[in-house]
Amino acid sequence: MALRFHPHALERLAERGATEAEVQATVDGGERFPARLGRMGFRRNFAFNGTWRGRAYGTKQVEAYAVAEADSWLVITVVVKFF
Repeated sequence: MALRFHPHALERLAERGATEAEVQATVDGGERFPARLGRMGFRRNFAFNGTWRGRAYGTKQVEAYAVAEADSWLVITVVVKFF
């Protein structure tokens, strides 16, 4: 399904270390769960094996929160966790 990004989500992508391609992969193939305010959450782990803000991590978890539109998802925000 097509994705559109709210400006807030684009700011969070850059700030939190995710890419639009990772969010697309998360929505397409990640775990799906209901979220607050009628939104849908998507979660997926990616092999990272790199450093983020000076610390080494093996995995990056991307969570995207979106609202369903007629034929697409509007991504509202993105949360990224490293572990």
